[in-house]
Parts: sequence; C-alpha cells; structure tokens
Amino acid sequence: MTDHSLSQAQYDAITDAAAHWCMRLHAIDCTAEERLAFEQWRDAHPLHAFEYEAMLEIWEVAGDLPRPESPATAVRGKSTIPWRTFGIAATVCALALPLAAYTGWNLGWLPNAYQHFEATENVRQVTLSDGSQVELNLGSELTFSNYKDQRRVTLKKGEAFFSVSHDLQHPFIVRAADGRIRVTGTQFNVWMYEDQVRVNLVEGSVLVTSNDALPGEGLRLEPAMQARYRHGDFTPQISQTSANDHSLAWRSGKLVLDDLTLTDALPLINRYLNKPVMIADYSTGSIRLGGIYNIKELNSLVASLPKVLPVYLTRNKDGNPVLNSIPQQTPKS
Repeated sequence: MTDHSLSQAQYDAITDAAAHWCMRLHAIDCTAEERLAFEQWRDAHPLHAFEYEAMLEIWEVAGDLPRPESPATAVRGKSTIPWRTFGIAATVCALALPLAAYTGWNLGWLPNAYQHFEATENVRQVTLSDGSQVELNLGSELTFSNYKDQRRVTLKKGEAFFSVSHDLQHPFIVRAADGRIRVTGTQFNVWMYEDQVRVNLVEGSVLVTSNDALPGEGLRLEPAMQARYRHGDFTPQISQTSANDHSLAWRSGKLVLDDLTLTDALPLINRYLNKPVMIADYSTGSIRLGGIYNIKELNSLVASLPKVLPVYLTRNKDGNPVLNSIPQQTPKS
C-alpha cells in the first residue's frame, strides 16, 4: 500500500509504531488501555493496519528463533516479562531494518528473504526467491523463508504443487500441520484440509517426518507414492498411487472423484466450500460418488447431489448442509 502524501520519515514512523504495537500486544503485561490505544492508532489511517499486518508476519518468522538455555527476565513495575518477549520484539524491530547487516542470518536464526502468498479465486503460480516454482490451489496460503542452512515453507491451508530447485547443501522443508516434508530438489504435491495431510511425490524423493523428529528419521517416498497423516496423530500411512491417480487434476481446474464414498469425497469437496458439507450417519457416508467437476463450481454440485444420489439435504444449527440418506422402503408382503 502506498500513500504519496506521506514523507519517508512518516513511513518510517508508522513502521516503528507497528513494531512497537506488535511487541506490546504480545507482552503478558499489556493493559486494556494499551489495547484500546492500539485500536485507535490502527483505525486512524489505512496504512497503520497494513503495516501492522505485515509486522505480524515478520513476528511469526521471529517465533522460530531458538530459546536461550537460561531465560532471563526483565521487571516492569509489578509485572514480569519473559526474555522471549523482548527477544522477539528486538527481532521484529531488527527485521524492519535491512537484514544484510544482521548477524542472525549468519547464525541461521533469521531469513534473508521472506515471502507470503495466497490464492483466492484462481489457481496461482508463484516463484520463490530461491527459484523454486509453486502452484497454489484455490483457498491456499503459504509463507517462504530463506535461511542460511535451509529453505522453509509453511503451508497454512489448502494445497500446493512444488517444483523445487536442486540444492543439496540447502534443503527445502515444507511444514504442514504436525509434519515436515524434506527435499533437496523434486516435484511433489501437498494437500491439507482440517486435520488431514496428503503428500504425493511425482519426481525425485522426499522424507516425511514429524516436526519433532531427529535428523535422519522419517519415511522416504519414491515417485508415485503417497503419504497420509493427521494433525495430533503423526502416524503416516504410505501407499502406491495408481496409474489413473487424479490428485493433481486441480492444476487444470478440475476435481476428479473416482467412485469414492462420500466419507472420502467430502473432504476433497469441502476444501473449496465456505460451509463444509456434513454427513448425517455412517450409511450416508458409504454412498458412492463419481465424476469430473470444475473446482469453481462445487457449490452447485452440493445443491445437485439429491438429484443424482439417494440423499436429501438439511441444515445443522451452524448452517452447514447435511447429507441424509433416503431410507429404503421395505416392500409389503
């Protein structure tokens, strides 16, 4: 966002204020009066809110800084503020300045490049600062941070296809829920919805590990293999994908359902909906659905399901569509 009526000094003052408020709102002694003052500052000019949101993204990166072995504390009045609060605040302020002179890069603590990408209404292709290519599916969001010893992506939601530039000494790591996908150069797809994650390997090899795994641990995928795991229960299931696997059809704007049960099909459909479709019971979930659909028209698919399946739609108290199977009538004897 640019406002040509402001001088460079005024821009710098807004950036400094955004860093200050980011620090204070994350401090344990932040008062209600301070939060009100922040809201007044944020609402005073559109650029204030814009700079604060940008500072929050930097704060998230700074949250990966290592903790010291013996945290120190600083006292302000009667409140004790952990060292980590000041450490992150200092980092945020430092990140607002040119990173080239900051020693955190040499220590591997801070990135020298940070990017944030979202895809809303269209599939989007982006280029990361290391040269890797990423395709983002609808409703997807990720961040990229380039550290001295690794390239790090966090998939916040949705789905992405990666074509990673090869660098054996600078591994590429994708974080998705409780797992990490570690590569040096390859092509693979990561799909995430609610607590589910699926990794499909197209070319090369990847190592799928938990976020807490030790170096060398994990499960290695070869081309045409898939790994599945869930948030809160990292027990990956490895399988071979079939020759007619359609998991990458979204890159052409399509969703292919190959005679799947509704239990398996709905997570793939719900990824694109504002209001996820629910299943009333087990018997409804066992009904099968097939076909090829435009990913931009899946809301109309939901409305048409009673026309092609033995189901009817209701709404729950939250407004979600609920699929109910039509009871089969027992013929009279």
